[in-house]
Amino acid sequence: MKQYLTEYLNSFSSPVIKAVIIFVLYILLAKIADILTDKVFRRLAKFTKSEFDDRMIDLIHRPVFFTVIALGSIHSIKILNTSDKFIFYANGVLFSFLVILWCICIIKISNLIIKNTIHKVRDITGLSRELTPLVENIWKVLVIIGSSMFILSIWKINITPLLASAGIAGVAVALAAKDTLANFFGGISIFVDKPYKIGDYIVLDSGERGEVVSIGIRSTRIKTRDDILISIPNSVIANTKIINESAPVPNFRIRVPISVAYGTDINRVEDILLVIAGSNDNVQNSPEPRVRFRTFGDSGLHFELLCWAKEPAVRGKTIHEINKEIYFKFNEADVTIPFPHRTVYLRKEKNWQSA
Repeated sequence: MKQYLTEYLNSFSSPVIKAVIIFVLYILLAKIADILTDKVFRRLAKFTKSEFDDRMIDLIHRPVFFTVIALGSIHSIKILNTSDKFIFYANGVLFSFLVILWCICIIKISNLIIKNTIHKVRDITGLSRELTPLVENIWKVLVIIGSSMFILSIWKINITPLLASAGIAGVAVALAAKDTLANFFGGISIFVDKPYKIGDYIVLDSGERGEVVSIGIRSTRIKTRDDILISIPNSVIANTKIINESAPVPNFRIRVPISVAYGTDINRVEDILLVIAGSNDNVQNSPEPRVRFRTFGDSGLHFELLCWAKEPAVRGKTIHEINKEIYFKFNEADVTIPFPHRTVYLRKEKNWQSA
C-alpha cells in the first residue's frame, strides 16, 4: 500500500499537487479516526455501567481528529521542499499547537480521574471536597510547566537558565510558606494514615472532645458537645496524640459506677442493673451488658455497670437515662444508695471537760 502510494505521488511533477493529495488523505484518515473513536468506542462503552469511559471519549475524540490534521500539515509542508526557515517556523507553530491541544486534553482527563478517584475514597477517608480543587490545581500547574518547557525546546530556546531561576524561586517560596507547606503535608499524612474520618469522635491530647466535621487542606475542625468549633492546624494534629472513640468500631463503651449499702442482696442488684441496661434503646445487645463488683467501700459496696452505646454521640444521653432508671428502680426495690454521713453526740454532763 505504501509502495503504491509512493509510486502514485511520484507520477506528479508538482510538489504542490503532492502536498494537497497528502493533506486530503490525512483529512480522510482524521475523519476515520474520529468516527472510530466517537462511534465504535462509544458503542463499546455502552456495555459498561460507569459513565467514566463515555466522558473520556468525549474528551479525546476531537484532539485525535485535530492531531491527525496537524500531522498531515507537517507532512505536506515537508513535501513542498520550501526553505528551512519556513519549515522551522511552520513546524514550530504546528507542534506548539499540538502541545497546547494535548495539554488542555490531559488537564481535563486528569481532572476527571481525580474527581472520580476522590469521590470513591472520600466516604472512606473523610476527605473534604476542597481537596479536589487542590489536587487539580497542583496537577494543572505541573502539566502547564511541562508543556511550556516542551514548547520552548521546540523553538530551540535554551531552558537551562529558566530551570535554575525556577529552582531559586521554588526555594524562596518554600521558605516563605513553610507553615502552609507543613500543614499541607500534615493533611497528606492524615490522608495516608487515616487516624480519623469525618463523623468520628476524637479526644485531643489537650482534652477537647468532639466530632470531626471537616478535614481541610490547612486544618481539621471538630465540633464539641457545646457546639463550639475548634480548628487545629494539620501540622499540629499530625504530631499529637489522638484518641478516636469511633474506631475501630463505632460502638462506645460506657461505665456507670453504683454504690449500695452493706447488707444488700448483690445478686438482686446485678439483675436490676442488667434489666435497666437491656431496656435502653441506645445500648447494644452485643457485646452484652455486664455488672462488676469492684470494691468494698467505706460506706457501701461499689459496683460498675458496663455496656456499649451505639455511638459516642449518645454517651451522655445514655448515662443520663441509665442513672435515672437506677434511681427509680432502686427506690422501688428498697435498695439503699449509701452516702457519707456523720453522727454527732452531745454530752450533757457538767464539767465533762475536766473528767
